[in-house]
Amino acid sequence: MKVLPELNLQTPTKIQQQAIPVLINEADRDFIGLAQTGTGKTAAFGLPLLQAIDVTRGGTQALVLAPTRELGQQIAQQIQAFSRYIKGVRVQVVYGGASIVPQMKALKNTPHIIIATPGRLLDLINRKAINLGSVKYVVFDEADEMLNMGFREDIDHILSYTAGEKSTWLFSATMAKEIRDIVNKYMDNPSEVKIDSGTLVNQDIDHQYFVVKAKDKASLLERIIALEPDMRGIVFCRTKRDTQELSHQLQAKGLPVDAIHGDLSQAQRDQVMKRFKNHTLEFLIATDVAARGIDVNDLTHVIHHSMPDDLEYYTHRSGRTGRAGKTGISLALVSASEQRKLKSLEKRLKLSFSPYQLPDAVSVENNKLKVWAEKIMATKVDQETTEAHAADIEKIFDGMSKSEVIEKLIAYKLNKIGINGNKGPQLGQDFEGFSEDVHSNKKTDRFFANVGKIDGLNKREFIDFIVEHSDIDSKLIGPVTIEERRSYFEVEKEASKKIEAAFKGLFIDDREIRVNKDNPRTGRVKSKERGKPRGRRGAGRTPRRGRK
Repeated sequence: MKVLPELNLQTPTKIQQQAIPVLINEADRDFIGLAQTGTGKTAAFGLPLLQAIDVTRGGTQALVLAPTRELGQQIAQQIQAFSRYIKGVRVQVVYGGASIVPQMKALKNTPHIIIATPGRLLDLINRKAINLGSVKYVVFDEADEMLNMGFREDIDHILSYTAGEKSTWLFSATMAKEIRDIVNKYMDNPSEVKIDSGTLVNQDIDHQYFVVKAKDKASLLERIIALEPDMRGIVFCRTKRDTQELSHQLQAKGLPVDAIHGDLSQAQRDQVMKRFKNHTLEFLIATDVAARGIDVNDLTHVIHHSMPDDLEYYTHRSGRTGRAGKTGISLALVSASEQRKLKSLEKRLKLSFSPYQLPDAVSVENNKLKVWAEKIMATKVDQETTEAHAADIEKIFDGMSKSEVIEKLIAYKLNKIGINGNKGPQLGQDFEGFSEDVHSNKKTDRFFANVGKIDGLNKREFIDFIVEHSDIDSKLIGPVTIEERRSYFEVEKEASKKIEAAFKGLFIDDREIRVNKDNPRTGRVKSKERGKPRGRRGAGRTPRRGRK
């Protein structure tokens, strides 16, 4: 296709190399493509899809499901770009967070390809604004993320409206049990392409870490971002509350950042992205879900304000830098107890973390002053306006040498940007939280619980389970790890006693629920930890208190 060089798609990625020939030559066969985010999956299914579409036929022929509006928009933009030289093909994206009326009007033109988020698509189906009866191809993009967001029932409902004779193409980063369930239910003898995630670690990314207490992360980020004016990237947080609080803290320091999270309307998000792309903003503060669909290639840094609970997300995040042959930095801000996550990542992804060298206060101050001075030099002068004031200002500086004026300006600017005389951690001081001692000054306790994936719990449900029975605020709960038959989580020390007391005498069916402190030095709990064998989804049943 002659459009590919125009889009700088001259060298196919591994998933494109392996998926495109299969999907073109066996378009009517079901297909599974396993590859990480950022590996070019949209082209891997988008190009074969365009080849399979018959523009002379009426009716919608292809449906692409995406977990978020951002990813849906990105897919639509890319497919529209791929179809630049294909006459008559109609592509439409529908998603929540925007008015449904314009989308309903657009669907009256009967697009050949519809890209949709599950919730909005169901709404349109219920309003009879869309007909999926002629769909020949259904594509799931980021299928694992769709299921993580709780769309399984929506998917079942949507597929019931599609024709029986269709091809299903499923793309996912992982093949979790829930994905396999969909494969078994809806796909017939699919061909499968798997790109080993271990080979996907970008060699152009420098992986670094810094040990810091949670309360000092904003001050550390201020220092890091202030150091280099050409720095540009995404800071990943665990919750939308974290993104809001961090962006407010950094904005208060005058830094060019803003938050991206699920509570933003589409118009608000578009405005933030516009400012980011034109460099009015240099950093986005985002959650993993909200960052889906952000397609910017010139990021110098990815910063992990919170390490992801699922380590697979580390690859997704860090892969947003070091693109197009450029180098990038992935910087993890970790607590002392999270250093074990880094070792796990090193082993699983065959990469190496180096300690981040904290910029000294003088470097930061010099950088701020240089940026400020360069802005002054770049300011356009309106001769007529400035002449009206120049004489009076010259009198103030009369008798001072050039170096004396510069010294005065520097002193004024340093006071203005808060380098001198402010309360709180200053850029020239040590941060309390910087420590390499895993066990020093810990403000959280780590707990073990004898419930896990086998009980049908994901991280969100597990946190809800803890909050429901302990009556603590969810923000007091730190990192959560869900294993097959057990889980681990951290809680602020102030809530530890509540946790220890809350689960005594709690049973699910005939199984006693145990939530005990975990011994950080041995990894063992202080009391018996193993529950009896249990059936599937035990934790989803009604708990009771009392004897077995």
